[in-house]
Amino acid sequence: MLQLQTIRENKKEIILALGKRNIDAQTLLDNVLQLDEKRRTTQTQLDNVLAESNSLSKEIGALYKTGKAQEANVLKEKTVHLKEESKQLGEDLNAAAEELQNLLYQIPNAPHTSVRKGSSEEDNEEVFKEGDIPTLDTTALPHWELAKKYDIIDFELGVKIAGAGFPVYKGKGARLQRALIAYFLDKNTEAGYTEIQVPHLVNELSGYGTGQLPDKEGQMYHVTADDLYLIPTAEVPITNIFRDVIVNESDFPITYTGYTPCFRREAGSYGAHVRGLNRLHQFDKVEIVRVEHPTKSYEALDGMVEHVKNILRELKLPYRILRLCGGDLGFTAALTFDFEVFSTAQDRWLEISSVSNFETYQANRLKLRYKDENGKNQLAHTLNGSSLALPRVLAGILENYQTPEGIKIPDVLVPYCGFEMID
Repeated sequence: MLQLQTIRENKKEIILALGKRNIDAQTLLDNVLQLDEKRRTTQTQLDNVLAESNSLSKEIGALYKTGKAQEANVLKEKTVHLKEESKQLGEDLNAAAEELQNLLYQIPNAPHTSVRKGSSEEDNEEVFKEGDIPTLDTTALPHWELAKKYDIIDFELGVKIAGAGFPVYKGKGARLQRALIAYFLDKNTEAGYTEIQVPHLVNELSGYGTGQLPDKEGQMYHVTADDLYLIPTAEVPITNIFRDVIVNESDFPITYTGYTPCFRREAGSYGAHVRGLNRLHQFDKVEIVRVEHPTKSYEALDGMVEHVKNILRELKLPYRILRLCGGDLGFTAALTFDFEVFSTAQDRWLEISSVSNFETYQANRLKLRYKDENGKNQLAHTLNGSSLALPRVLAGILENYQTPEGIKIPDVLVPYCGFEMID
């Protein structure tokens, strides 16, 4: 959530920045500032009424002590009216504050200066590409056909149990899935991230804290009986560890990694581009999360990008990195780099990771602060990245490593799998 002080002091700059998202924020920010002025004016009026009421109470007490009961009773009548006025002002203040908060929730993060304006993924900027695209046999198959051929993923059984978008991994497919999770976690902990296991459901406050609510409410599974939400990513519970927390400046950087299943109601449209593992309602992901000092967060973002690069190099998958344009940027992000692996069998790029800096946007919602060298509370910066999302990595491995004899396992995963080939 954007800070009110930042909006007041940098209104023109924020309007220009949000223009990269194709949002005309002039009216929206004007309404925010008007509501803020109303809230502050009401607060001042309430403070004055309460101060007058307190002053009269002291005066009434003094009059009673000196035997001036009649004068005291006159003032007492006035305090009754002041109490009614303060009650109304309090209600007006709460209403203005709630309306202001709801309005602020509707404003996405202001994009970083390096983000270009754009309308869709077509306008994203490729900033890096690496890896050789393999030449496959003419009989090469997409991963959903390979899964059926080698009986390692059963999509139809998933439909029977839960519905479309809930695959069942079997035999070597399940072992490869488990191997990827362990490998990703090991790579992250070796890089200094502390492994953590978190709940797979969160409350409403957690959803608002990281910005999934109200923006993505329709995309989240809601357990209405308990008012809990199934997590769309481990980012939500991990980052919410720091909700209403004040950390010490010396604590930075704070780094966590965690594996969780992820749940998303909106699995996309129908067609070949969402077949198989390309888009699911339930999938596994290993996440990295950082809480950083504001002066170090973009250096940390670069480090996260390099970290994901190294994993993909070890897997020997061809990949590219995109800097997302304003129109494709997530609601809470200031800057995002998407990693895509090339699926040779499908002849297309598949997104496998997003690495983002949210600057103070999430921290302001979370009230995540640190004490600076002067003992003053400041908002921290939060970052997160997929390291990595499994379905499309698995799809890329199955398709790019297929041979006429079977599917070769990447060398780095063989010790985790215990086998070298799916055949």
